[in-house]
Amino acid sequence: MANNPANTRLKVALGIAIALFIGTAVYTSSLYQDKQEKEQQLTSEKNDVLENLNAMKAKYDLALSESEVTNQNLVEARERIQGLIDSLKTSETNVKSLWRYKQKYLALQEEMDVLLAENDRLKVENMQLATTLDSTKVQLEEGRMFNDSLVIQNTALAEVMENAAVLTTANLKGFGVIERSNGKLIPTERARRSDKIRVCYTVAKNKLVQSGDKELYVQVIDPKNNILGLNQQVSFGDQSLNYSVISKFNYENKNLDVCEFVKNNTGEDFEKGRYKVNVFNGKELVSNSEFTLK
Repeated sequence: MANNPANTRLKVALGIAIALFIGTAVYTSSLYQDKQEKEQQLTSEKNDVLENLNAMKAKYDLALSESEVTNQNLVEARERIQGLIDSLKTSETNVKSLWRYKQKYLALQEEMDVLLAENDRLKVENMQLATTLDSTKVQLEEGRMFNDSLVIQNTALAEVMENAAVLTTANLKGFGVIERSNGKLIPTERARRSDKIRVCYTVAKNKLVQSGDKELYVQVIDPKNNILGLNQQVSFGDQSLNYSVISKFNYENKNLDVCEFVKNNTGEDFEKGRYKVNVFNGKELVSNSEFTLK
């Protein structure tokens, strides 16, 4: 019997359809496999960056643990790395995002090389100073270095604020200090080793403020919300303020560096945790900062 032309066409069409289905399935499977491989590669690269960042943080931890004197630059760099680690863990895993984090990692790597080299240099210099200079010379040198740093960091801020008609402050910092028997002060971030809290800031140059004797109120609050130091109260009309210490100084219309000491009035070791530092001009808050004691 001769083949029916209609049956022949149907078989050909069915064959083509089957071939297309198989081809589509193979192509779809290939695309899915490529997608899986790319996702695995990106995840692996993301884990590599996280591993490298954690290794960098460990180097900062080691450098800080080997030194009794806290290097604030290393502390801040370590915090930037931790922030990047936290951000990367929650970020989307894609090429654009991963590339951006790799660029940040490379920048932090360069910064770390410089900071650790500088930290090593400073440790050698400090050892040499300890054996060749008496305590008076050491204190003068530390004061000079601190004052130079304040001038460099705050010149721009002081110029911006000089047209204000009130006293303002800049670069407020608080930190624990160890007080040696010879009067030498050593910064530390260890709560139990801290003898006092040192608060330093710069009163900004302002030609509109009349020169003469001035005062600002410094307030230091521990992690349990206790106000350290004197914890005395002053009133401004219907408002009152509890302060740790009053900063009194003679203002001569130029940048002035001021440092105050605040004791722990509880009679015990300083609490571990985050401390708040506020400076008030009368009832007005003019600057605030935070620091941590471990």
